[in-house]
Amino acid sequence: MLDALIVPLFVTTDLPPEAELAEFGELLAETARVLGRDGDGYGAFLAGKVFWLDRPVLPEQRPAAGAELRFAGMLGYLAASGPGHTSRDVLNDMRQAIGAAVTARYGDVGVAPAVFAIRDQDVRERTPDSALPVDTRDAEADLVSATRSYL
Repeated sequence: MLDALIVPLFVTTDLPPEAELAEFGELLAETARVLGRDGDGYGAFLAGKVFWLDRPVLPEQRPAAGAELRFAGMLGYLAASGPGHTSRDVLNDMRQAIGAAVTARYGDVGVAPAVFAIRDQDVRERTPDSALPVDTRDAEADLVSATRSYL
């Protein structure tokens, strides 16, 4: 069995109005494949669900402004392989990776994505039923099985 650290995670960011939720989820999941810096990368696996967190639109505001940014979120679990990692280190590595990936894909949307470690219970209780599932494809099998037990 692989030595893995599991971090319950919440990610939020603004996205351009034309952004697709499924594509955003895939971007997050694939960003988690390898984390770390300076050649000391380590395997990771992300499983969760993505959803829109847009503000409510009042009937007199419909349709929503076409140029207005959309607010997206993801709740899930990040598994990091290997010994010696702390939750803080893994979270910082994921924060940097997501920030770079979102900027590369969508450009500067004004604010860097927010990436938080949260309670395991919050992932289960706060994920909307309508959220889309995402996970890192072809990840290390031990990381996948370690994470699946939390889902």
